[in-house]
Amino acid sequence: MITTDLFGASQAPRRDEPLGDGAVVLRGFALAEESALLQAVSAIVAQAPFRHLVTPGGLRMSVAMTNAGPRGWVSDRRGYRYDPIDPDSGQPWPPLPPACMRLAVAAAARAGFPGFVPDACLLNRYEPGTRLSLHQDRDERDLGLPIVSVSLGIPAVFLFGGLRRTDPVQRVPLTHGDVVVWGGAARLRFHGVLPLKPNHHAALGECRINLSFRRAG
Repeated sequence: MITTDLFGASQAPRRDEPLGDGAVVLRGFALAEESALLQAVSAIVAQAPFRHLVTPGGLRMSVAMTNAGPRGWVSDRRGYRYDPIDPDSGQPWPPLPPACMRLAVAAAARAGFPGFVPDACLLNRYEPGTRLSLHQDRDERDLGLPIVSVSLGIPAVFLFGGLRRTDPVQRVPLTHGDVVVWGGAARLRFHGVLPLKPNHHAALGECRINLSFRRAG
């Protein structure tokens, strides 16, 4: 059976894979906006290039990142925080492109979080061998609102744990176009990414781009 998706494109039904109360993987959800998303990423990075941030403890992060939207997430010796100004350029972060906003709002609604409007988009660039250790996202004002995480490029294994770092962890394979949404009871679950294996994607080469939408303020 062919259906019409939230963006008006006709395609085969998607698979939604629950990860627990308040968390779901929307397989292939971003593919309807693939071209617009890739163009958006290029435009954002042209204005605010990827960079490797430093943790408050002085460690260089292996994952390169940048931001779009009214608020950007930054890290340095002073700590983790959201800031409306790109510290590298001294200018506001690039605006959130319409395709990004459409996707984030639609994915949140499909996952059971209608009315979500992000004001921050974190872009992470992973290359083979890079990883993201287990952590909680706690820098946002409302910790019940969801995070919408979009995978583009080469595959990755998403780690989704519990509310304690020592809880069992699910290993969730993600491919180009998959979207993970978690909020409500799942909002403070620990999560991360295993080291990426070498691979190649036709549009992005040997890297993965993750778009992470939040409501920071």
